[in-house]
Amino acid sequence: MNRITKKSFYSFLALYLISSFIFLSLTAYWFYTSQVAMEKSTNFYRMNHIADVVSSEIIHAAMNNKKFELKHFDKEAVALLDKEKGVIDGMLIQKVDFSKDFYMNDMMFTLVSKRSGGHLGIEYIIVQSDEYFKNIAKIKNKIAYAVVITAILIIMIAVFLSYIFLKPIKDKMQEIEEFVKDTTHELNTPITALMMSLSRLKQKQTYDEKILNNLSISTKQLHDIYATLSYVSFDTKESDETINFSNIIQEQIEYVKELRKKKHLSIITNLQAVPITIAPTKAKMLISNLLGNAIKYSHQNGTITVTTTPEYMSIEDNGIGIEKEKLKTIFTRYVRASSYGGGFGIGLSIVKQIAQEYNYKIEIDSKVGIGTKITIYF
Repeated sequence: MNRITKKSFYSFLALYLISSFIFLSLTAYWFYTSQVAMEKSTNFYRMNHIADVVSSEIIHAAMNNKKFELKHFDKEAVALLDKEKGVIDGMLIQKVDFSKDFYMNDMMFTLVSKRSGGHLGIEYIIVQSDEYFKNIAKIKNKIAYAVVITAILIIMIAVFLSYIFLKPIKDKMQEIEEFVKDTTHELNTPITALMMSLSRLKQKQTYDEKILNNLSISTKQLHDIYATLSYVSFDTKESDETINFSNIIQEQIEYVKELRKKKHLSIITNLQAVPITIAPTKAKMLISNLLGNAIKYSHQNGTITVTTTPEYMSIEDNGIGIEKEKLKTIFTRYVRASSYGGGFGIGLSIVKQIAQEYNYKIEIDSKVGIGTKITIYF
């Protein structure tokens, strides 16, 4: 990843993690407070229930003149006290504050009950328990484990989502970087040719047809690059007109005359009048890209055949051809079927865009080493 993509990746990851951890923290806090309240209530009712059970047994024993034996409770300490607050039976864990019915002190809950009604000389039933704090400690541990595991899962999901989310951006940035490199390369060739030709003209100070041809080719290449980039970058509005498509083809064939002669290519035309309604600039872009590709990927001394009828237009070359597996992607922007002739990889994407706008159908037939034929049905 480049610097911008890395920055976007870490920014998205940080934002996702911060928001997720805030939500996780709030959820854990809410769950903890609800569990604390529930445990506190449960503890209170459990201790009250023990006091009720013990007082009921005391009263029952007193009324039936039976011996009373205090039961043992696993999680609570129970003590029976007389009026002078002396222990009759059971055990006290800590000193009792008789001014309160239910209170917490030093990690211990104490319940003071007078429900025995003085039967059997028992005035107070004291229930003490630290079970609440043991359960809270367990809840804390469980929440901590759950938070850690959830945090790990969140981090893994965040990294995965960040990668998925930024993959299109990463791919687009890579396409842009390659596009800039290709642009630099494409511009460098005609500019270098222009500079060399002008330098030779200055040295010779005489008319040289070869040099002028090179100047013309380089100037037209620069113009084509500018036209292509302008079409891709700017949404230019132009009204449709009814034109003879074959005339546009003739103009474009004349336009690439020097470049065609440089590769010693011959163009065979079978042109019928084709009146169609289209924006003239788009018609030129359609032809220039198809014709430019045919010239670019043709071998020296090759032949290009251009055919038009009222139903379709086709351009066929006997150049390098296109591999079968690449035929599905050649109309994708910035994708090139071959590095043979350079270029940006946007020519055929422009052709597809124009064809879709006017509901034209594109058909391509190509074989490696034999050539390529592209047909556009109007």
